[in-house]
Amino acid sequence: MKTTIRTVAVLLATAALAGCNMAPNYVRPQGAVPVTLPQGGPYPVAPSDAPDVTKIGWRTFFTDPKLRDVIALGLENNRDLRLAAANVQQARAQYRVQRSGQLPAINATGSAFYSNALGAATAGGGGGIGGGGIGTGTGTGTGTGTGTGTGTGTGTGTGTGTGVGTTTSSNIEFYSANVGISQFELDLWGRLRNLSESALQQYFATEEAQRSTRISLISEIASAYLTLASDQELLGVSQETLASFEQSLQLTRAQFRIGVQSELVVRQAETNYEAAANDIAARRAQIAQDRNALDLLVGTTTPAALLPQMLGTQDRTLSALPGNLESAVLLRRPDVLEAEHQLIAQNANIGAARAAMFPTISLTTSFGTVSSALTGLFGANTESWSATPGATFPIFDFGRRKGNLQLARAQQQGAVATYEKTLQTAFREVADALATRGTIDAQLGARTRRAEAALVGARLSDARYRAGVDSFLTSLDSQRTAYGARQDLVTTRLARANNLVTLYRVLGGGLN
Repeated sequence: MKTTIRTVAVLLATAALAGCNMAPNYVRPQGAVPVTLPQGGPYPVAPSDAPDVTKIGWRTFFTDPKLRDVIALGLENNRDLRLAAANVQQARAQYRVQRSGQLPAINATGSAFYSNALGAATAGGGGGIGGGGIGTGTGTGTGTGTGTGTGTGTGTGTGTGTGVGTTTSSNIEFYSANVGISQFELDLWGRLRNLSESALQQYFATEEAQRSTRISLISEIASAYLTLASDQELLGVSQETLASFEQSLQLTRAQFRIGVQSELVVRQAETNYEAAANDIAARRAQIAQDRNALDLLVGTTTPAALLPQMLGTQDRTLSALPGNLESAVLLRRPDVLEAEHQLIAQNANIGAARAAMFPTISLTTSFGTVSSALTGLFGANTESWSATPGATFPIFDFGRRKGNLQLARAQQQGAVATYEKTLQTAFREVADALATRGTIDAQLGARTRRAEAALVGARLSDARYRAGVDSFLTSLDSQRTAYGARQDLVTTRLARANNLVTLYRVLGGGLN
C-alpha cells in the first residue's frame, strides 16, 4: 500500500511540475502609436520640474474643498462604481473556481450496508422390511432436519419414510470509510493551467476596468460641478444685463412718449430686454438640469452647502503641465491595461485549445477501512485502497476541437486589434487635451481683453448717446457686444478648467 501511495504522489507531482505549456509566448504589440506625444506648434512645452499627473492623487489634484467633498460623496454612492466593484468580485470568484481544477479535490465518504440472507434444509428417513423383522431408520439432509420412518415386511424389502424440514436466516452488515480523489485530471499539456491563467487575466482586466470607471467618475463629477458653477455665473451675467437693458427700455419709452425717440428705437430696446429675459429662463432650466446630472453622478442628493455659486477666476485643480510627454505613459492607463489583460487571456485560451487536442489522463484514488462491524471499522487489518488511472484519446469529433482552436486564435487577433485601438484612442485623447492646454491660456487672455474692451465701449457709447453724440442704436449694439463678450469669457474659463480635468483623466491620474 505504501508503494501505491508513493506512486500516486509521484503522478500528482508530475502533473503539477512537469506539465508543458502550449500557449504562444506573449509579446506586447508595438508600433500602434508614435514613441513620443506631439510636440511643438500648439502643443505646450512641459517644464523639467513638472509633476507626473499619474502619480498625483485626486485629493491633491483637486484643490477646492467643496469639490473634493462632492467627489468623495460620489465615490461612496455612485451605482456604476458599485457595479464595477461587483464585476471585480465575480471575476475573482471565477478565477478561484477555475484555479481549483488544477488541484485534486479530496473527499471523505462513509457508508453502511445492511442485508438479510435466508437458508433452508430438509431431512427424511425410512425403514426397510427384511427377514420378517421390523426395522427403523433415520436420515439426515442438508440443513437442519430430522426424520423417522417405520416399515413391515418379510424378506428383502424397501422402506419408506417422511421427514420434517426447517429454515433459518442471517443478517449481514458492512461498514466502510474512505478518503480519496475522484477524476483528477493530470494537466500534462497545460490545459487547466491556461484556463486558470485566462481567468486570472480576466480578473486583472476587471480590476483595471474598475480603476478606469473610478477615474472617469472623478472627472465627470468635476466637470459637472464646474459646468454648474459656469451656468450659475452665466445666470448672474444675464440678470445684470437684464437690469441694464431694463433701464435703457424705460428711458426709450419715456423719450417716445414725449416724441424724442421713434417707435423703432423702443422696439429694438425691447428686443434686447426680452432676449436677456429669455436667457435667464433658459439658464435657470439649465442649472436645474446641471444639478440633476450632478446628483446622478454622485448617487444621492448633493447638499446645497457643497454646490458652487459661480465659476470665478480661481483654479480648482493643479495647473501644472504633465512632466512625462512620452507615449509610454499611456501604457499605464487603466483602459489600456484592461485591454492588455484581455489580450493575455486570449493568448492563454489558445494554449488551452491546443492542449485539448491531446489525450486526457485522469486519476481516481481511494484509501480507507472496511469492516463487518461498526466497532471494528478502524481496527487492525481493515485497511483498503484503490487507484484507477484512466485516459481518453480523442479520435474524431467532427472538427469540434479544431474549431475551438481556430476560434481562440481569431479571438486573440481581435484582442490585438482592440488593444491597439484602445492605445490609439488614448494617444488621440492626450494629444487633443495637450493641444487645448497649449492654446487655452492665449484664448482666455484674448477673451478677457475683449470683454474688458466691450464693457468700456458700452459705457462710452451710453455716455455719447446721453450726450447726444451717438444714436441709441449704437448704444444698443455696444450693450449686446458687451453681453456676448462676458458670456464668451465665462465659457472659455470653463473650457480651461475642464481641460485640466481632462488631462487628469486621459493621463490616468492617481486615485488616492
